[in-house]
Order: sequence, then structure tokens, then C-alpha cells
Amino acid sequence: MTTTPLTGPHDLVEAAGHPHGGGNMLPHYDDRLANEDLAPLRKQKWSSYNIFAFWMSDVHSVGGYVTAGSLFALGLQSWQVLVALIAGIVIVQLFANMVAKPSQKTGVPYPVINRVVFGIRGANIPAIIRGLIAIAWYGVQTFLAAESLNIVFLKFIPGSAALLDVSFAGLSALGWISYAILWTAQFLLFWNGMEVIRRFIDWAGPAVYLVMIVLAIYLVSQAGIQNISFTLSTTQLDFWASIPVMFAAVALVVSYFSGPMLNFGDFARYGKSFAAVKKGNFWGLPINFLFFSLLTVITASATVPVFGSLITDPIATVERIDTPFAILLGGLTFVTATVGINIVANFISPAFDFSNVAPKKISWRAGGMIAAVGSTFLMPWNWYSNADAIHYSLGVLGALIGPLFGILIAGYYIAARQRVKVDAMFTMDAEGPYWYRNGFNPNAVKAVIAAGVPTVAIAIFPKLFADLGLFNVAAISDYSWFIGCGLGYVLFLLFERLDPRIPTFEGETEGISDGTVETVGAPEEREVPVLAQSAPDATAAAPVSGSVLAQTAPDATSSVPGARPASSTGTAREALA
Repeated sequence: MTTTPLTGPHDLVEAAGHPHGGGNMLPHYDDRLANEDLAPLRKQKWSSYNIFAFWMSDVHSVGGYVTAGSLFALGLQSWQVLVALIAGIVIVQLFANMVAKPSQKTGVPYPVINRVVFGIRGANIPAIIRGLIAIAWYGVQTFLAAESLNIVFLKFIPGSAALLDVSFAGLSALGWISYAILWTAQFLLFWNGMEVIRRFIDWAGPAVYLVMIVLAIYLVSQAGIQNISFTLSTTQLDFWASIPVMFAAVALVVSYFSGPMLNFGDFARYGKSFAAVKKGNFWGLPINFLFFSLLTVITASATVPVFGSLITDPIATVERIDTPFAILLGGLTFVTATVGINIVANFISPAFDFSNVAPKKISWRAGGMIAAVGSTFLMPWNWYSNADAIHYSLGVLGALIGPLFGILIAGYYIAARQRVKVDAMFTMDAEGPYWYRNGFNPNAVKAVIAAGVPTVAIAIFPKLFADLGLFNVAAISDYSWFIGCGLGYVLFLLFERLDPRIPTFEGETEGISDGTVETVGAPEEREVPVLAQSAPDATAAAPVSGSVLAQTAPDATSSVPGARPASSTGTAREALA
């Protein structure tokens, strides 16, 4: 086993002029599995507002605007849309809480916590799948932000219109300039680390809200309050016909957030407590999304009397106002919004995912750069407008998000009973508890295949059949995430029951993160004792918030009176309490 020497508070990365990732890189951690970005955090200090701001950045995008507006154009009555919207976003909130807990309790990102379920090497399976999805959408979002910037250039530099007539690889010269500017801006933001990103999203979300409110007030004043409607559809379904449409709307909301929801642990790990994460999710999801959706439909509804047609694209709305100040403010705002969602949803995820594949060679920054460069080579402007290309390429990968989610939840809450030996996630020792079979948990691998194949088929073939004129059952594809999640959950537990693999460490306390136990009076910044960073054998000093050892520290005094012991049933429900 290879090890990384302990260099004290200033590691080699810091010495090279770059801030470290904040991980507590213990001397016995194998450098094939750990680096400063993947190791358990020394400090967890994000507040509920930081989590709330994360979701604001994730919601406030052109895609979020169009998705929210589309719910009000399905032929449903306004109250039905609101019911579907609230139901969908509450489901997202509950699942986000569930995927957040293991990472917040252990202080590790999404790909690392998967080592408990998939095995030390097997964790690369979900990491690579999620990373590839993020690469594709990173390019798309950067392209959309570049389109917003194009509008600003065309308005204030009229001569730039000539650049639209020159193209390379399917993108105009002006498009390349805007794309390069946005690509570089995101690169610089990402390169400065998670704390800079946190400060950016803390500012970006409220800023976008402010501009959207101003835009809505302006359009309503032009249209007249009496001309605002909460139903954008020209047709109305009767009650029974509206029921399946409502369910489809719920599925649409969940599917839209399924990507960032899967790797939400990458952000939840920074939460100062699980309670803070849950509070941030509450304000950032149901409350924030409901207000954002109402603001969206008011703005879109006002475009009908003001411009004579329904406009659901906010960029097009700002362009139609055709005043320099509005175009500058609106264009830069939606650029900011798109950069925000791109960083949180499509940059940070592959950064951790690809670093997890080879931590010794790929740092968090290098992983992010792989995503950024790879997304450009995919040339998203050539295939984004092709619905078939998106459906048959990203549809395959996207359909696997549900099974991966179901397997992680079943593995952590039921099979492992929320008990994780943190140091064991960073050893290549064949005798380690998470080595399983050659580093892979065969139950997880079988569950991915057994749940993934039918889920991919459900996502792909109904559209194919309809395109061939055979029969139309495309509606079932709307529920591929739910079907995949359920299959992954059930099949993994079945395989674990037939051939148990995941240990629960019953009776052990040393170095165990026990998610069923809450601490009282958590400090603003939870910090690992110095002893844990310097002791030759630091196994006993696991750098884990929520672990049994952490509860004995002076700043994390005791567990909640009457806390339920770990059990094989009801643990998932406890995560949401």
C-alpha cells in the first residue's frame, strides 16, 4: 500500500500557490484513493443560507424558467399546476435530504461515499456515469450563456453582426468569442475553489431574483394587472383527463432536478450540520421554486398583451424590450444565472467524479478541467437543437440516474444502517471492509445492470416505436427516473439479502460515523482535533462530523436524549425527520 506523507498544515498543493481542498489527509490514507479534495473535511461551515443559495443558483436559469413556465401551459387549471409543482418539488426535497446525509455525516463527496455501497473500485461506476452527463450539459449551458452575451454584443457593438456571417465547426465567430469569454470566466471562478464558488452563488441567486422581479413589475405595468393569467394554455382539460397530466408534471419537476440531486452530497458535505442542510433544502426547494414559478408565469403571461405573443424564453423577452439598459441588465443577469447553475450542477460534479478515478494524478481542479475541455470538443451547439440526439445519447446516461440513486439509498440507510467506517474508504487493503470482491461489490454491479437495462429501455424505446409509427406509449418515459430508482432500490436489497456484503459494524464505535445519532450544540465550524492530523496512527481520530468519536469532543457534547439505535428498518425515514 502506498501512502501520502504528512506535510503539516501547508501541503504541497498549497506550497505550489494553490489553496488545498480542505480535506484531512491522514498519513495512512492510500494516495490512490485520497487527496486533499476527497478526504473528509477538516471544517464543515456552510450554513442553511449557503445551501439555500445553492438551490437558488440551480433553479434560476433559462432552463428553469422555461421548465416552470411549461407547467402552466399543459392545459391544467392553476390550482392543479400548483399542486403538481409543490408535490414534485417536495419529492425532490425529501430525496435531496436522503442523499445529503451520508456525505454531511462523513464529510466526503458523492463518489467517495459510494465506496461503501459499490466498493473501493466500484465507486467509479456511478462517478463516471454522472461525470459524463455533467460534461455534456456543461457545454450546453455555456452555449446558452454565450447566446445571452451575443445579444449584448449585437446591441452595443453593431459591427459585431458581421461576425455572425463567419463560422467555424458550426458556430459563428461571434458565438466563439462569447463562448470563450464564458468558458474562461467559469474556469477562473472554479479555479479559485469552493469558498469562492460559495460566495458567488450566495450573491448570484438573489441578484437574479432582483432583476426578475424588476422585469415582472415592468411587464405587468405595461400589460395591466387585469391581463395577467396564471394559465398559459389555450385549452383546458377536464378533471379526469388532467390527472395523468398532473402526474407527468410531477415527474417533469423531479427529472429536471435529478442530476444535481444525485450528487448533492458534493455540497452537503460542507454543511455545518445535517439540520442546517435540511433547513437550506426547505427554503431552497419548495419555497424558492414556488415563488420562482409564480414569478415566471406572471412574466410570461404579461408578454402576451405587451408583445402580442407568448414568450417563455427570458432571453427573448429581454431582447424584445429593446432598450439598451434592459438588454444589458437582462443579458448579463441571465449570463450570471446560467454560470451559476453550470458551476453547481455541471462543473463541481465531474471535478470530484474524475478525481475519484485517479486521486494521485487528477486533482479536483484537473477533474473540472477535463469536464470543461471535453464539453467543448462535444460541440453542443451542433446537437443541442436536435431532440433525437439528446434523447438517444444523453437519454441512455440520464436513465441510469434513478438506479444509481436507489442503490445508494438502499446501501446506506438499509444495508449499512447508516454506519460507515470512514478510514476504510481510503484503503486498498484487500482485507478492508469495503474491498468486497477485487474492489467491487457484486451486488451493486448486478443491481446497476438489472435496474439499468429496463430503465434505459423505458427511456429510449417508446419514442423509437412512436417515430417508427408502431404505437405510442411515450408517456411511460416520463417516469423512467421513478422506475429506475425503485428497481435499483429493490434489486440491490434483494441481492444483499441473498448474499450480504455491506458491513454494519455492530458493537463498534471507534472511527464509525453513525447517521442515526444526532449531536447537540454543533459549532459554526467543526474542526478535526490537531491530534487527528499528527498522530502516527490516527485511526481512532476519524475526521467525521456525527461520528461517535466526535461526540466526545468538548464542542460536540452529547447525543439527543432518546435517540433511536441503528436498525435495519425505518432508517431512511429517520433521515427525513
